[in-house]
Amino acid sequence: MSRFVRWTAATAAALLLAGCSGGRSDDGDDKGTGTATPSSTTPSSRASPGLPASLTSQKLDWGRCKGTSDSPTPGSDWQCATLKVPLDYAKADGETIGLSLIRARASGGNRIGSLLFNFGGPGQSGVSVMPSYAGTVSALGERYDLVSWDPRGVGASEGVRCRSDKEIRAAESVDPSPDDAAEEKAYFEDAASFGKGCEKSAGNLIAHVSTTDSARDMDLMRQVLGDTKTHYFGISYGTELGGVYAHLFPKNVGRLILDAVVDPSADTVGHAKNQARGFQRALDDYLKSTGQDPEQGSQKITALLKRIDAEPLPTPSGRKLTQGLAVTGIAVTLYSELSWPALTGALDSAEQGDGSDLLALADQYNDRDASGHYGTTTHAQRVISCLDDKQRPTATETKKLLPEFRRISPVFGDFMGWDTAGWCHNWPVAGQHDTPEVSAPGAAPVLVVGNTGDPATPYEGTRKMADELGKGVGVMLTWKGQGHGAYGSGSDCVDSTVNAYLLEGTVPQDGKVCS
Repeated sequence: MSRFVRWTAATAAALLLAGCSGGRSDDGDDKGTGTATPSSTTPSSRASPGLPASLTSQKLDWGRCKGTSDSPTPGSDWQCATLKVPLDYAKADGETIGLSLIRARASGGNRIGSLLFNFGGPGQSGVSVMPSYAGTVSALGERYDLVSWDPRGVGASEGVRCRSDKEIRAAESVDPSPDDAAEEKAYFEDAASFGKGCEKSAGNLIAHVSTTDSARDMDLMRQVLGDTKTHYFGISYGTELGGVYAHLFPKNVGRLILDAVVDPSADTVGHAKNQARGFQRALDDYLKSTGQDPEQGSQKITALLKRIDAEPLPTPSGRKLTQGLAVTGIAVTLYSELSWPALTGALDSAEQGDGSDLLALADQYNDRDASGHYGTTTHAQRVISCLDDKQRPTATETKKLLPEFRRISPVFGDFMGWDTAGWCHNWPVAGQHDTPEVSAPGAAPVLVVGNTGDPATPYEGTRKMADELGKGVGVMLTWKGQGHGAYGSGSDCVDSTVNAYLLEGTVPQDGKVCS
């Protein structure tokens, strides 16, 4: 079972629909408190220390993009290139790897520079998502080159595949919330097997796919693209990457947007508790929208999941809906309020003994196509996060935490709790930190955007990110909405505030709220 932290391609598509629907505006009278650092497209003199000229002075060979089995060929407005970066920044003049980049040149006049996008995960392919997201940020594309990339270990950038499709299908039968000793043994054996597969696929790369490595890649990217400052739009996990970048290169920060913010103060267990709380909160809001009492509705869903655990539901395809797949199918619909009707239909079908709708939703999240082929986003997600996260709870420690997880969320608590022990169990390389360092004294103002109804990155993390960036750096914008992320989700207030910051350098009042 995958962690529910990704900003998925499906979610981005849902937000495209939401962005077309307008929405209430609460622009108020807020006037900017300042102007973000202006941009320049002349090459930067603030080079990353220790990097050879063969990297900092490389010329990108932009050309037509090619489609893959996982994503179609984008239109003629898009160009692709490969950026050489060090495998190991401690040996910057040694072995290099290639990062796949995609861009669309600014469509209007008065160009500001490049605007880098990371769509989260970790592990989401920017090369495949960027063209589909361009409609949401069309106003930004008039003055910025829209640029994204596959981070190291992802997609076309030395992408890691830890298991074959056959092995993934077999692993779907493993219970992610073990009920007895036999299931617990199978759960941890499966976790260890996944790690071994990742190590075999990635080789030496497995120790060099951290968020810190990607942040350093971003600064090399800035130099090669010819920008003095880094302008950046980070979503979900991309907010953590943006915070780490600001910490490492505060003087190179231009205009940074962090939307759907990961709590930088939370460790592995803290993140799991945050997500259990966030998804339960979103589920409660969904249940209220259907006229149900949240406590009674959750009890009904929990009872359904227990029945599925005892006897997986059949589907016309012959595959069975397991308890783990059912939880995934429920969770994916909470990323966007637009998906709530689909959840109603899927739960109704499951109550009638048909698991096909929940299975289809789980397949969407797990990148499984109609032919049975799985994408690798979840593989890269695990490889990156297990290199980042130092904390490795044991089974004994996790069992002591389960009652608290169940109190936080009767529906998701067990799964989130067990995940803390299984996700990086017997991982072949050690994690780097308990929590990421994002303090950025001296950086230009960074706009941090939080959504009160966000299930995957709960709202409370927004204030913590703004505070940890530092006084005068973190500027907080709140949207009282639903779903994962705020920009492009139907709030004219959010969109206009973000656009004014990125296009004009207008920094809003810290604490501004959009209804």
